[in-house]
Amino acid sequence: MFTPLRSRVRTAALALAAVAALAFGATATTGAAAAPAPAKQGPTSVAYVEVNNNSMLNVGKYTLADGGNAFDVAVIFAANINYDTGTKAAYLSFNENVQRVLDNAATEIRPLQQKGIKVVLSVLGNHQGAGFANFPSEQAASAFATQLSDTVAEYGLDGVDFDDEYAGYGTNGTGQPNDSSFVHLVTALRANMPDKIISLYNIGPAASRLSYGGVDVSSKFDYAWNPYYGTWQVPGMALPKSKLSPAAVEIGRTSQSTAADLARRTVSEGYGVYLTYNLDGADRSADVSAFTRELYGSDARYTP
Repeated sequence: MFTPLRSRVRTAALALAAVAALAFGATATTGAAAAPAPAKQGPTSVAYVEVNNNSMLNVGKYTLADGGNAFDVAVIFAANINYDTGTKAAYLSFNENVQRVLDNAATEIRPLQQKGIKVVLSVLGNHQGAGFANFPSEQAASAFATQLSDTVAEYGLDGVDFDDEYAGYGTNGTGQPNDSSFVHLVTALRANMPDKIISLYNIGPAASRLSYGGVDVSSKFDYAWNPYYGTWQVPGMALPKSKLSPAAVEIGRTSQSTAADLARRTVSEGYGVYLTYNLDGADRSADVSAFTRELYGSDARYTP
């Protein structure tokens, strides 16, 4: 059994702290000052960034030979789903580093979007008993979906990523996972933001509870990916290959030869997504080039 190697956000902060409206507008997703990089052929490449330690801007520092982006989707890792023992309700929470990224969207997020890179917020459990799989009612799931979609609108993000780990189901008197919770949550979120990204880090109780009452929410996801770095594992959900990443690598820890092998297999087997984790501030052009050569036929160039 493999174990994900990512370090985890544990420090909770107040949910949805109020901020002044950004000059770009509450629902803007791109700025007007820069044109997107040239379009590229090949799988969608994804980069998770641990913002406790690293800058989101690192994602935009890698380009291909023609000037195109090496990465297509940047994931802010991570906000938390927390639990209020007084109201007995889940709420969305940001630690100080995630809050800093959001509050400084003009300098932390917009530059990536101006390059054509989508910026998605990952949401993770926080050992408090609240998770995506144990909402006790459709109303409770819908209320949390509204918090998520309101955050996407407020900060001009491109979507939400679900990572059902570290929820601590049962803590603080919360319920165990049930079959309806995640279906209600995803259904409500897709209704709230029909044109935004919803992705699934394919792990935890929520990932195995995608169908309830005749409703299967698999098709409501834009992407799903393997959560075990350095391995090949096809997410077991009803999505076309173009939306799946069986490959997963941790930059700087997965060997370049493995990253290249996984990228080569992604192309040869017709999958449309390639997942990477933990892009930091060092020059990782050798690690990135190991898979961009196979995915796009080009080395990656790093520009500090």
